[in-house]
Amino acid sequence: MGLTLYELDGCPYCEKVADALDEHDVDYESVWVDAMHSERNEVKRVSGQRGVPVLVDDDRGVTMAESENILGYVERTLA
Repeated sequence: MGLTLYELDGCPYCEKVADALDEHDVDYESVWVDAMHSERNEVKRVSGQRGVPVLVDDDRGVTMAESENILGYVERTLA
């Protein structure tokens, strides 16, 4: 399946991650989440928490949150 980015419209941290993926021509699927934390059940299921962004890399078995961590992963692993 590849990469999935869980993101929220208007979230600056999500936009940073999406921009980095786009900049490196990395293919990914966006899953847009609900603005209400209590409605982010799919994010909680995959990552154990409800914050975004969350990147899931099925090919490498990696799930991570926190934009700075994700940006580092993109630079080290996907760029």
